[in-house]
Amino acid sequence: MIVWLIVICEVGFWVLLAAGLALRYWAKKPRASIAVLLCEPVLEAILFVVTVIDLKNGAEPDWKHGLAAVYIGYSIALGHYTVKWVDVRVAHRFAGGPPPSTPKYGVPRAIHEWKLAGRWILAAVIALALLQGAVWYVGPDGATESLRDWQQKMLFLIAINVAIGVCYTVFPKRAPAPAPDEERPLTRT
Repeated sequence: MIVWLIVICEVGFWVLLAAGLALRYWAKKPRASIAVLLCEPVLEAILFVVTVIDLKNGAEPDWKHGLAAVYIGYSIALGHYTVKWVDVRVAHRFAGGPPPSTPKYGVPRAIHEWKLAGRWILAAVIALALLQGAVWYVGPDGATESLRDWQQKMLFLIAINVAIGVCYTVFPKRAPAPAPDEERPLTRT
């Protein structure tokens, strides 16, 4: 049941996002759009409550409960960012908005990557906390190996994101050099 609820929440996230953006850009109803987009956190709350009830009713904690914690962590830490990311691209493509402005080179790109890494790290920390809460809830006599496995995966996710941030800081991507004709200003002789 938990797996189906996770699938329903994921599909619901994208359906609400599409509906919210359609209301904003095609129906020209920004208030209705905001109301629809604000329904997205309700999905995570439902998933969290059902997961806790499932564990309370004696379900053995397994990968599904871990996945629910990871999904909730992602939604809290990156859900708003994802909505904004899609919103900018839809506005540009269909509503004449400005093009997306993700920095491509140097220090601005490194800062962007560290901010994104921070969001992923926050998602992992939230998932770690939820997983640890589930481990404590189940107690020392329960089978918590699958929850501990998810915790290790979240630590690995943190390490990967730190490594990405370090790589963009130590080895920044450089802007391409201008062509030889573009370097010299044209002058009259």
